[in-house]
Amino acid sequence: MKDLISYIKGKITYKTESFLVLECNGIGYKIYVSNTTISSLKEAEEIMIYTFMNVKEDNISLFGFLTQQEQDIFYQLIGVSGIGPKGALAFLSNMTPQEIILAILSEDVKTLSKIPGIGKKTTQRLILELKDKVKMETVMQLEQPLEATKTIEKDEKWEAIEALTALGYSKQEAMQAVHTCYQEGLTVEEILKLSFKKLIKF
Repeated sequence: MKDLISYIKGKITYKTESFLVLECNGIGYKIYVSNTTISSLKEAEEIMIYTFMNVKEDNISLFGFLTQQEQDIFYQLIGVSGIGPKGALAFLSNMTPQEIILAILSEDVKTLSKIPGIGKKTTQRLILELKDKVKMETVMQLEQPLEATKTIEKDEKWEAIEALTALGYSKQEAMQAVHTCYQEGLTVEEILKLSFKKLIKF
């Protein structure tokens, strides 16, 4: 059922903080999207949006994504017990797909737990169920840039990655090094020292 409508092309006729109405062939589709998507779109704009249809006994809802990568991570998130479509959308409203994957790979409970409505137990379950399903290489293939605006405050891990890229290392090198050595509680300086050792070995 989730693939009944893969995508919709049309004009935005109305939008709020949580959903937009997309008109296609005289039909207005109410589509729930992330805050990031809403902020990047304008009324009367012509777009193509990938969709997920959520069917319940008393309700049918559409959720939308500007990229297939965003849609893919949404599917993975709702596959985790305790995370529904609205919870998955909360992740995408606060973090980019790259950030979600990197947080899972580095088992960053602190960052993932900052998502509204997502508790520590759910976060731990999310990491346990998805850490073997996502790959570091996937981060580099996603369309949304790492520097995209986030509502979650940058922590030591992200500062270390930015510092390494500023020193001339590629984003992939920086993320791999930081992911390998990151432990909660380390300062930026400590992460950088450990990352440099890893980078020398790469």
